[in-house]
Amino acid sequence: MTRLSNSEGDTAADNIGGGGEGESIAPQPYSLTETPGPLTSDELVAVDTWWRAANYLAVGQIYLMRNPLLREPLRSTDIKPRLLGHFGTVPGLNLVWAHANRVIRARDLNAVFVAGPGHGGPGPNACAWLEGAYAELYRDIPRDADGMRRLFHQFSFPGGVPSHCAPETPGSFHEGGELGYSLLHAYGAALDNPDLTVFCVIGDGEAETGPLAGSWHANKFLNAARDGAVVPILALNEYKIANPTILARIPRDELIELLRGYGYEPLIVSGNDPSRVHQEMAAAMDACLDRIAGFQRAAREDGDTTRPRWPMIVLHTPKGWTCPPVVDGERVEGTFRAHQVPLPAARTDPEHRRVLEEWLRSYRPEELFDEAGRPVPALLDRIPDRPMSLNPVANGGLLVRDLDLPDWRDYGVPVEQPGASRHEPTRVLGGWLRDVTARNPHNFLTFAPDELASNRLQDILEVTGRDWQAEVGRWDVALSPTGRAVEVLSEHMCQGLLEGYLLTGRHGVFTCYEAFIHIVDAMFNQHAKWLDASLAVPWRRRIPSLNYLLSSHVWRQDHNGFTHQDPGFLDVVVNKSPEIVRVYLPPDANTLLSTYDHCLRSLHYANVVVAGKQPGPDWLSAPEAAVHCARGVGIWEWAGHNDDQGTTPDVVLACAGDVPTLETLAAAAILRDRLPDLRVRVVNVVDLMRLLPAEEHPHGLSDAHFDTLFTTDRPVIFAFHGYPWLVHRLTYRRRNHAGLHVRGYKEKGTTTTPFDMVMLNDLDRFHLVLDVIDRVPGLRTRAAGLRQEMVDARLAARSWTREHGEDIPAVANWTWPDPSIPTVT
Repeated sequence: MTRLSNSEGDTAADNIGGGGEGESIAPQPYSLTETPGPLTSDELVAVDTWWRAANYLAVGQIYLMRNPLLREPLRSTDIKPRLLGHFGTVPGLNLVWAHANRVIRARDLNAVFVAGPGHGGPGPNACAWLEGAYAELYRDIPRDADGMRRLFHQFSFPGGVPSHCAPETPGSFHEGGELGYSLLHAYGAALDNPDLTVFCVIGDGEAETGPLAGSWHANKFLNAARDGAVVPILALNEYKIANPTILARIPRDELIELLRGYGYEPLIVSGNDPSRVHQEMAAAMDACLDRIAGFQRAAREDGDTTRPRWPMIVLHTPKGWTCPPVVDGERVEGTFRAHQVPLPAARTDPEHRRVLEEWLRSYRPEELFDEAGRPVPALLDRIPDRPMSLNPVANGGLLVRDLDLPDWRDYGVPVEQPGASRHEPTRVLGGWLRDVTARNPHNFLTFAPDELASNRLQDILEVTGRDWQAEVGRWDVALSPTGRAVEVLSEHMCQGLLEGYLLTGRHGVFTCYEAFIHIVDAMFNQHAKWLDASLAVPWRRRIPSLNYLLSSHVWRQDHNGFTHQDPGFLDVVVNKSPEIVRVYLPPDANTLLSTYDHCLRSLHYANVVVAGKQPGPDWLSAPEAAVHCARGVGIWEWAGHNDDQGTTPDVVLACAGDVPTLETLAAAAILRDRLPDLRVRVVNVVDLMRLLPAEEHPHGLSDAHFDTLFTTDRPVIFAFHGYPWLVHRLTYRRRNHAGLHVRGYKEKGTTTTPFDMVMLNDLDRFHLVLDVIDRVPGLRTRAAGLRQEMVDARLAARSWTREHGEDIPAVANWTWPDPSIPTVT
């Protein structure tokens, strides 16, 4: 650990006296003093000038609608009626940005900025405006007095921009709403970006979240020869919304030991005197970048594969630094009261308004902006040639290169007749992804929480290893410092690293057990919101899609039991904007290949694909799969009974998902054999969003097309992979919704056999036949004998599993179009 300060973190709260009862104290302008450090006097003034300007612009965004340069005394009408924003973390963000700009200029860095501390949006907004990014990307917000007014007015205002970093924020690729993902996005951006430096500020409140706690380990996946660098800056300002932060209240030595244990070399910058903090921050930045350059040079020129102890900075400064120290007799600066709006009554309380004006004037705006409101030359001269707010890496769609994809048809399995052969769908897909990986060695990664082989994608390891920069043991398998598969037993890390990779213009896949993808529900929500909001930002370009492959799914987690059985991620996904979500349920290996080829070619979607890893029947040849997947939903004429063209079916058997498709076809075989006069239509759904009306989703079917497939008045028995109510939710506006009966997972699970699982949830073939008999008019009476056979068949299958511990042979060995029905013995 390098200590750049002798203090233990003195803050403003330690050095101010309490005011009298009800008294408010405005901050006082300060003068820089000669302080030892790497900055010359001119450099010290320059970096402080930027910091003051950014802080002024940040305060203005929170409070002001007009009078941006205080050319007139501040009036109540100048202040927003609703004060929404968070100042507490902003001075630290602006400080880092100012010092990052210095080293970018000095070293010609290609750098981006990640603002982890929640609602710190005023800081990056201010810096982007100073750098001219707003003037370039938003022509109505120029870099002058009127542009400053517009910048202020739009912030946290109806029709404006959010209080946190969002797609509207120039230079940002990290959503600042939910906390915990900043460091993962930073490392994801650095992967395969060898000349990139990511300055990542982590809030000490954010550091208490589970995802961030795991994120520190991301440094074990950074290859100094191949990847860029991350400079983590832990912003230790001691408070969250209302409570102190853990990392600020543990002993300093314990904090250092913790960070060193994660593999970092922390440098401490601490205090509340601007002159000293600027010098310490400059020294810390230089030290970090010198060490990073040394590590990269050793790896790239000398072939050194030693895992570096990467440097980082702990920045300990007051919460709300430079804001009013006391408001209404209570400490604000350096306390939790500075978290949001330090002067909440500035519009209605003259005293608050007076203090606000003095606060703004303490930054000496007359020294920062000329008569026209433009930044003075001292500010403009400090803007790097490659400003962070305009770095194309932060607008990843500008950098997207299409993947070189092999023809998936060359990997398809031969299908001479439906169901005659069996393959593991995800293993077949793994052969194709192996070659996708080989043909795209710099912009495609696969992420898995220790489940790559479990989900049958191990063929990828034939052409690459698992990314691993730590020690390799004698018995380890397929670990490589240049591996293209990232496996770490944290769904949060997989999701966050992949998001950072996608947001900066590259492609990837995240494979996970279906039940445990729920761990990243909130992360998915945030990314989906980013994708959706980006569509409304004209200068944002579309980025590669977030591609999930969910296997080890609910119907084949019979061995792991109830804890591993949950298909509810589909419900979470469908909640999001129809413009950006897609859900696919391919029923066999060839449809999975076709589906995933489509997903990897797509941009700006969240594609969720659920597919089995266990051997399953092959229903469609590659050409048939291509046509069926293009349709998204279609009639399988070969599976129905008397469903010739022009014939109206008596019942529709619909299915979505591999196991539901299997059970539906087995039910159809029984009906064909035992009720030959019954007209049965089988409809398979690959693209779940086809069930929605066309006006609600780009993939939705028109009402006429839907009615053609599912009829307007005949019973529809729908065997579905997930929770039944999701299908009802998607189809409730359809004319025949009253005739729709859905079977799916209804939270009945245990450790049992595969067929017993479907019987527990009434999704089995025999129960589907019962549903047909019970719902087709007149059938219950004339098919009473078959109905009783179905009840007995369920009993026989259940009894067999209880006695033998495996599924009854008539089910386990079933092939299309076998109509066999087990009997009770």
